Parts: sequence; structure tokens; C-alpha cells
Amino acid sequence: MNRYDFYISAPLFNEMELKFNERITIFLEKLGFSTYLPQRDGGEDEMLLKDPELWPEISKKVFKRDVEALKTSSALIMIMDGRVPDEGACVELGMAYAFGKICIGFQTDTRRFSTGQNNLMLDYSMSYNIVHDWENLEKLLVKIKDKIKKGNQ
Repeated sequence: MNRYDFYISAPLFNEMELKFNERITIFLEKLGFSTYLPQRDGGEDEMLLKDPELWPEISKKVFKRDVEALKTSSALIMIMDGRVPDEGACVELGMAYAFGKICIGFQTDTRRFSTGQNNLMLDYSMSYNIVHDWENLEKLLVKIKDKIKKGNQ
């Protein structure tokens, strides 16, 4: 049985990213999905900032905790905004794909729209076409909600 409906894979290194991640979490939870948001649920991140000597030990714990959360999620939603996708999010996407999870890409940043596709490894790791706005994201999630929830039984 999976513990979460969605693992939220996203950059989390500045105020704008953190707030966007909170927004997507609230959006998913209002639609009835349970979520794992690393910045909220991963723990110990503040200790990394306070004591650099603890970085190796705590970083390893955070990594293991996030991988376990990914394994126990039905689906992953990857926030693909930015000049290039976040490296950590790309690794999480690869793991989710390998674990057989439903993978959804959400990209509201228009910088790459004009050039066509993203890297083919990203595009073809997704279970559905990448979604570019909140309205179409909601439509997709409503359409596949039962499929995601079945992964949690």
C-alpha cells in the first residue's frame, strides 16, 4: 500500500520556488490527493544550513527519506519550470519511472515552449503530455484520479 498519492518533485532553493511548491501542494490536496513535499516532509533541512559539519550525515538521511517517500507514492509530479529542469528533480523522475510510478510534468515557464520539446528523456519519462497551465492540470488529475488512488490501495 502506498502512503502518498503524489511525490512533489521540484527545485526548493529560493523563496519563489518554495512558494510555488506550496501552491501546487495546496492545489493537489484540495483535489483530494495526499502529498509528500520534501521541503515540508523531508525534515532536517534547517540543520544542514546551521552546521556544515553535519551535511554528509544529514544529506544521506534526507536522500534516503525522499527515496522511500517516492517508493511509497502512487505518482510523481515534476515541476519543470526554470531555464533548465532541476537536477534533483530529474533524478527523482528517473527513479519514479524506474519504479513504475505515474509521472506528470508541469511546466508553466514559457522559455522552452518556442524551441519545441524538452530533452527527450524528460518528455518520454512522463505518463502523459506535459501540462502547461493550472486548468489543464486539474482536468488531467480529475480524469486519472481513480488510477492514482488505486495505487494507494
